[in-house]
Amino acid sequence: MTPIARIRPFCAGDAPALRAVFHASVHGLACHCYTPEQCAAWAPAEHDAAHWAARMQANQPFVAEADGGAIAGFADLQPGGYIDMFFVAPAFARQGVASALMAHIHAQAVQQGLARLWADVSLAAEPFFAAQGFAVETRQAVERAGVVLPNARMGKAL
Repeated sequence: MTPIARIRPFCAGDAPALRAVFHASVHGLACHCYTPEQCAAWAPAEHDAAHWAARMQANQPFVAEADGGAIAGFADLQPGGYIDMFFVAPAFARQGVASALMAHIHAQAVQQGLARLWADVSLAAEPFFAAQGFAVETRQAVERAGVVLPNARMGKAL
Protein backbone atom coordinates (compact mmCIF):
# COMPACT_ATOMS: atom_id res chain seq x y z
CA MET A 1 0.00 0.00 0.00
CA THR A 2 1.38 3.36 -0.99
CA PRO A 3 1.82 6.03 1.68
CA ILE A 4 0.89 8.69 -0.90
CA ALA A 5 -2.01 10.90 0.07
CA ARG A 6 -1.93 12.82 -3.22
CA ILE A 7 0.12 13.90 -6.19
CA ARG A 8 -0.15 17.62 -6.71
CA PRO A 9 1.40 20.32 -8.88
CA PHE A 10 4.60 22.08 -7.82
CA CYS A 11 4.25 25.19 -5.65
CA ALA A 12 6.99 27.85 -5.54
CA GLY A 13 7.74 27.15 -1.87
CA ASP A 14 8.47 23.46 -2.60
CA ALA A 15 11.95 24.02 -4.04
CA PRO A 16 13.97 23.58 -0.80
CA ALA A 17 12.10 20.39 0.16
CA LEU A 18 12.52 18.97 -3.36
CA ARG A 19 16.25 19.71 -3.20
CA ALA A 20 16.42 17.79 0.08
CA VAL A 21 14.61 14.82 -1.54
CA PHE A 22 16.97 14.96 -4.55
CA HIS A 23 20.10 15.06 -2.36
CA ALA A 24 18.85 12.28 -0.05
CA SER A 25 17.81 10.11 -2.99
CA VAL A 26 21.19 10.36 -4.71
CA HIS A 27 23.17 9.79 -1.51
CA GLY A 28 20.79 7.27 0.07
CA LEU A 29 19.44 5.24 -2.85
CA ALA A 30 21.68 5.69 -5.91
CA CYS A 31 24.81 5.29 -3.79
CA HIS A 32 24.90 1.51 -4.36
CA CYS A 33 25.53 2.14 -8.08
CA TYR A 34 27.85 5.14 -7.86
CA THR A 35 30.98 6.04 -5.91
CA PRO A 36 30.89 8.67 -3.16
CA GLU A 37 32.79 10.98 -5.55
CA GLN A 38 30.16 10.48 -8.25
CA CYS A 39 27.30 11.10 -5.81
CA ALA A 40 28.98 14.26 -4.51
CA ALA A 41 29.40 15.58 -8.06
CA TRP A 42 25.80 14.73 -8.96
CA ALA A 43 24.23 16.11 -5.78
CA PRO A 44 26.73 18.29 -3.92
CA ALA A 45 25.95 19.41 -0.39
CA GLU A 46 26.53 23.03 -1.40
CA HIS A 47 24.27 24.29 -4.17
CA ASP A 48 22.85 27.46 -5.68
CA ALA A 49 19.38 27.62 -4.14
CA ALA A 50 18.20 30.29 -6.59
CA HIS A 51 19.32 28.19 -9.57
CA TRP A 52 17.57 25.12 -8.14
CA ALA A 53 14.37 27.10 -7.51
CA ALA A 54 14.46 28.42 -11.08
CA ARG A 55 14.92 24.90 -12.45
CA MET A 56 11.98 23.62 -10.41
CA GLN A 57 9.85 26.57 -11.56
CA ALA A 58 10.74 25.75 -15.18
CA ASN A 59 10.22 21.97 -14.84
CA GLN A 60 6.94 22.19 -12.89
CA PRO A 61 7.32 18.75 -11.25
CA PHE A 62 4.53 16.67 -9.81
CA VAL A 63 4.93 16.33 -6.04
CA ALA A 64 3.99 13.15 -4.18
CA GLU A 65 2.82 13.99 -0.67
CA ALA A 66 2.57 11.39 2.05
CA ASP A 67 -0.08 11.35 4.73
CA GLY A 68 0.85 14.22 7.01
CA GLY A 69 2.22 16.36 4.18
CA ALA A 70 5.81 15.11 3.93
CA ILE A 71 7.16 15.13 0.39
CA ALA A 72 7.79 11.52 -0.59
CA GLY A 73 9.05 12.17 -4.10
CA PHE A 74 8.75 14.22 -7.26
CA ALA A 75 8.94 13.82 -11.01
CA ASP A 76 8.23 15.91 -14.08
CA LEU A 77 7.05 15.54 -17.64
CA GLN A 78 8.49 17.96 -20.18
CA PRO A 79 7.11 18.80 -23.63
CA GLY A 80 7.90 16.01 -26.05
CA GLY A 81 7.67 13.35 -23.35
CA TYR A 82 11.02 13.89 -21.61
CA ILE A 83 11.16 13.02 -17.90
CA ASP A 84 13.93 15.29 -16.59
CA MET A 85 13.81 14.46 -12.88
CA PHE A 86 12.39 11.48 -10.99
CA PHE A 87 13.35 11.10 -7.34
CA VAL A 88 11.91 9.39 -4.24
CA ALA A 89 12.94 10.15 -0.67
CA PRO A 90 14.79 7.18 0.89
CA ALA A 91 12.27 6.98 3.75
CA PHE A 92 9.57 6.25 1.14
CA ALA A 93 11.55 3.93 -1.15
CA ARG A 94 9.94 0.67 -2.24
CA GLN A 95 6.52 1.73 -0.97
CA GLY A 96 4.81 2.51 -4.27
CA VAL A 97 5.76 6.18 -4.50
CA ALA A 98 7.70 5.79 -7.76
CA SER A 99 4.91 3.67 -9.25
CA ALA A 100 2.32 6.31 -8.31
CA LEU A 101 4.44 9.07 -9.85
CA MET A 102 4.98 7.04 -13.02
CA ALA A 103 1.25 6.31 -13.30
CA HIS A 104 0.60 10.05 -12.97
CA ILE A 105 3.16 10.81 -15.70
CA HIS A 106 1.56 8.22 -17.98
CA ALA A 107 -1.90 9.71 -17.40
CA GLN A 108 -0.59 13.21 -18.16
CA ALA A 109 1.21 11.95 -21.29
CA VAL A 110 -1.98 10.32 -22.61
CA GLN A 111 -3.94 13.50 -21.83
CA GLN A 112 -1.35 15.52 -23.80
CA GLY A 113 -1.43 13.09 -26.71
CA LEU A 114 2.25 12.16 -26.40
CA ALA A 115 3.45 9.18 -28.42
CA ARG A 116 6.55 8.47 -26.36
CA LEU A 117 8.20 8.91 -22.95
CA TRP A 118 11.96 9.06 -22.51
CA ALA A 119 14.49 9.83 -19.80
CA ASP A 120 18.18 9.80 -18.94
CA VAL A 121 18.06 7.20 -16.18
CA SER A 122 20.59 6.48 -13.45
CA LEU A 123 21.94 2.97 -13.02
CA ALA A 124 19.98 2.79 -9.75
CA ALA A 125 16.67 3.69 -11.42
CA GLU A 126 17.16 1.57 -14.52
CA PRO A 127 15.46 -1.59 -13.12
CA PHE A 128 12.40 0.43 -12.10
CA PHE A 129 12.10 2.10 -15.51
CA ALA A 130 12.57 -1.28 -17.23
CA ALA A 131 9.77 -2.74 -15.09
CA GLN A 132 7.59 0.16 -16.28
CA GLY A 133 8.13 -0.83 -19.91
CA PHE A 134 11.06 1.43 -20.79
CA ALA A 135 13.93 0.01 -22.83
CA VAL A 136 17.56 1.12 -22.95
CA GLU A 137 18.18 3.04 -26.17
CA THR A 138 21.79 4.00 -25.51
CA ARG A 139 24.40 3.94 -22.75
CA GLN A 140 25.79 7.34 -21.82
CA ALA A 141 28.55 8.92 -19.77
CA VAL A 142 27.60 12.37 -18.46
CA GLU A 143 29.96 14.74 -16.70
CA ARG A 144 29.14 16.62 -13.52
CA ALA A 145 31.78 18.80 -11.88
CA GLY A 146 34.50 17.00 -13.79
CA VAL A 147 33.30 13.54 -12.72
CA VAL A 148 31.86 11.02 -15.19
CA LEU A 149 28.61 9.26 -14.31
CA PRO A 150 27.25 6.43 -16.44
CA ASN A 151 23.54 6.31 -17.17
CA ALA A 152 21.14 5.13 -19.85
CA ARG A 153 18.79 6.86 -22.25
CA MET A 154 15.58 4.85 -21.92
CA GLY A 155 12.37 5.22 -23.88
CA LYS A 156 8.88 3.84 -24.15
CA ALA A 157 6.28 4.14 -26.88
CA LEU A 158 2.79 4.93 -25.60
